[in-house]
Amino acid sequence: MSDRPIRIGLIGGTGLGEKLGAEAGEAHDIDTPFGKPSSPIVTTKWNGVDIAILQRHGLGHVHSPTMVPYRANIFALKSLGVSHIVASGATGSLREDIKPRDLVVVDQIIDKTLKRPNTFYEHAAVHVEFAEPFCPVMRKWLIDAKRRALTNKTTDLVDFASVHEAGTYVCMEGPAFSTRAESEMHRRWGGDLIGMTAMPEARLAREAEIAYALVALPTDYDCWRPHAPGVDQQALLDEIIGNVKVATDHAINLIRFALTDLHILEDSPSPAHDALRLAIWSDKSKIPADEVTRLSVLWGRHFQ
Repeated sequence: MSDRPIRIGLIGGTGLGEKLGAEAGEAHDIDTPFGKPSSPIVTTKWNGVDIAILQRHGLGHVHSPTMVPYRANIFALKSLGVSHIVASGATGSLREDIKPRDLVVVDQIIDKTLKRPNTFYEHAAVHVEFAEPFCPVMRKWLIDAKRRALTNKTTDLVDFASVHEAGTYVCMEGPAFSTRAESEMHRRWGGDLIGMTAMPEARLAREAEIAYALVALPTDYDCWRPHAPGVDQQALLDEIIGNVKVATDHAINLIRFALTDLHILEDSPSPAHDALRLAIWSDKSKIPADEVTRLSVLWGRHFQ
């Protein structure tokens, strides 16, 4: 059984708290060693569960995927006591059976990003295990929620379409979308989804010893699957935006239902919560004291 208090961080888009139905909360404007996070973080409760809500792209969607301050976001959530993160994000589908408006509880990732700072530890050798980039305990919790909801015919929370229990997410740099050749290559690699935001977010969460799960929101078939001839581009964009809205509502319903029962998270400590135990390879006595202090929120307990 986990001995850590559970606070769930939710990383998503504008209006997440309102759509979740969370209570009015407190907004935190936090400074970190890596600057300010994308948006103020709102701490609140839903169904008695402590949650912290962060808008990844900022108020008004002002940060492109490359420019999201991922390190500041994860550091700020950690400083507020977040133990588990449920992230969501729009993706393209690379598989016929993963349809727009479905949900995918992602289990693997291929990182194609090039320009983003991807570690907190620039003055020490820290190598976290990352074979399972998404917390298996949290994935089990979300999948269990899906199964419970589908058998609970008395709840309106079953309205979240098809939920795929695994999928490989290819994270590209962007901000432009894939070429058709790239899209076909990603399919041959074994990718199921293409997106721009899961990395380095997932890796940084592991470095911060926060359990992390991702619910992907497919909105279209990327560009590998040709559109009907003569399709109007504005109509196509409107369709994608509509898919984003519906998929977001489905994801919120899944998360909301999962939050009604935390026993899996309470009974099973996440491997992520001890990710640094064997990961700090540097001689700790050689790491500058001011660096230990600067990052104490993340790794301080390993220096006691």
